[in-house]
Amino acid sequence: MLYQWLYSFAGEFSALNVFRYITVRTFISFFTAFFMCLIWGPYFIRRLREKHFGQSIRDDGPQEHKKKAGTPTMGGGLILLSTLVPCLLWVDMTNPLVWAALIVTWGFGLIGYIDDYLKVSKKNSKGLSGKLRLIAEFLISGVTVAVLIQWFGLSTTVSIPFVKSISLDFGWFYPVFAALVIAGTANAVNLTDGLDGLAIVPVMISAVTLGLFAYVAGHFAIASYLQIPHVVGSGELAPIAAAIVAAGLGFLWFNAYPAQVFMGDVGSLSLGGFLGIMAVLTHNELLMLILGGVFVVEALSVITQVISFKMTGRRVFKMAPIHHHFELGGLTETKIIVRFWIISLLLAVLSLATLKLR
Repeated sequence: MLYQWLYSFAGEFSALNVFRYITVRTFISFFTAFFMCLIWGPYFIRRLREKHFGQSIRDDGPQEHKKKAGTPTMGGGLILLSTLVPCLLWVDMTNPLVWAALIVTWGFGLIGYIDDYLKVSKKNSKGLSGKLRLIAEFLISGVTVAVLIQWFGLSTTVSIPFVKSISLDFGWFYPVFAALVIAGTANAVNLTDGLDGLAIVPVMISAVTLGLFAYVAGHFAIASYLQIPHVVGSGELAPIAAAIVAAGLGFLWFNAYPAQVFMGDVGSLSLGGFLGIMAVLTHNELLMLILGGVFVVEALSVITQVISFKMTGRRVFKMAPIHHHFELGGLTETKIIVRFWIISLLLAVLSLATLKLR
């Protein structure tokens, strides 16, 4: 933890006092992650090519996607590595909320890595068993939250957006509910990751928003003024969120259409897991239905398609997730991507409005 070492010299050099401020470390974390991702990116992509970690494309997908076959995948590893270093340098690693966020993020990243490795080694798009993946996700997130409740006093209440006076206390059931939020968010992001840059920008927008929620929730005076739950130590999650955003921005440099690399499940599951645990730690679980509206719609389109086909033999959409439906309907890939970005930004603004409208 470099910042603590630097701060220890504040008595001799008063300028080093700035490192005790979360806002300063958040900005430094952002730029550290961005430039690390930008510098490591070309080497990382080259290594993926050398190892033949190329993307497998579904046979029933849009024909335009056939040309993407062989594009390096597992680029989410670049995001994780670019995020880890700033966390070790600029974040208080004695904070249990920090450890919870990192355990879930990297735990889900490991699940995604195994899934990706099975796909590239077998040259198909199946990967890890869906049931096994969900069990692992629920175990990681459920146990992490249960430990926070048992030993670190994490509240089991859930806030309701736009309502000040009402909250729900899930009690002993909260770890299960939290695991459902985290795993649901992770898999929704995973489903959204189907077009070049489609998932990473909504992830960054959501991470910025949740980082702001974490900062204000950790500041007693601001939390009291806004009448939101005060979460001791949650401010330290802001530099992590900044690192995620910056690493995502650096990744987008290579992932923008036409993509040089895909994030793969190692990226989408870890980033989705991060958003989920951030929502849990800041008590904005229900707000994710608004903030992550793009992810929610993508997931619901798949659920609707599966249920409809099993019950009636008919498909509601030309193809699920819904971004493929729009593709087959004639919209260009870039138009779909940018419109989803715009919608995600509007939902973030609406989510931020709940800070005051409670």
